Amino acid sequence: MPLEWNMEARWSGMRVWARKAGTIKDSAAQSAASYGEVPWCVQPARACEGISASMKKMMLLGALVSCVAAVGHAQESRQDVSASFIGVYSPNVYGKGVEPMSTTTTGGFLGSYRYMLTPRSALEVNYGWAQNSLKYRNPSAGVYNGRVHARQQEATGAYVYSRTFKNYNPFVEAGIGAMFFTPILDNGTNELYLKSTTSVGGLFGAGVAYEVNPSIDVRVEYRGFLLKAPGFGFDPYSSGRYYVMMTPSLGVAYHF
Repeated sequence: MPLEWNMEARWSGMRVWARKAGTIKDSAAQSAASYGEVPWCVQPARACEGISASMKKMMLLGALVSCVAAVGHAQESRQDVSASFIGVYSPNVYGKGVEPMSTTTTGGFLGSYRYMLTPRSALEVNYGWAQNSLKYRNPSAGVYNGRVHARQQEATGAYVYSRTFKNYNPFVEAGIGAMFFTPILDNGTNELYLKSTTSVGGLFGAGVAYEVNPSIDVRVEYRGFLLKAPGFGFDPYSSGRYYVMMTPSLGVAYHF
């Protein structure tokens, strides 16, 4: 065998052995790598890596959007307004010759605005309106059938503490405010020289709200207001006593 053939055979054998050992890569792969090309055998793996990275980015973006939406919804739901029907019930009041002052049972309207300080604490302001009749009897002053057809208005502020149990949100509240009594000079009033009366007092109550959806809930509440009995600036009607006016309510609240 010629010498050059023998050397070529030995050199080819060494290259095969080196390629198997991993010390020499395939020339096609080397030249592709030298020109920045990716061999076809590794392209699928890198494509999978690209898809995986894209999916991770999309998942992260989705999570961020969800968090922002949740925070935005929580911020948007820190306030609510409600409209309620109230009943007005008052006990008989005795004092200073008044035997007694009695009040007819009636219904009215209550509007409230509530601002959440924390998920459990809130501040609330209320406006209430009702119209009823008050009757006075004071034999020592010669009054046997005193009648006042009056309009009463409530302006109160309260602190509200609530909890959450699934769709139910029980709460309690306490605050201060005033009740304004204005005589209506019609056939329901038999004393002409009467004045409007303002009674400052304390509000307390407890109830539960049922969440229909994130924006709407239905509320039912027992409300009480401690106040001084109105005398309308007329001594025979002034008992000087305090009593609790009960104003239970049923209404709907809208969160925003």
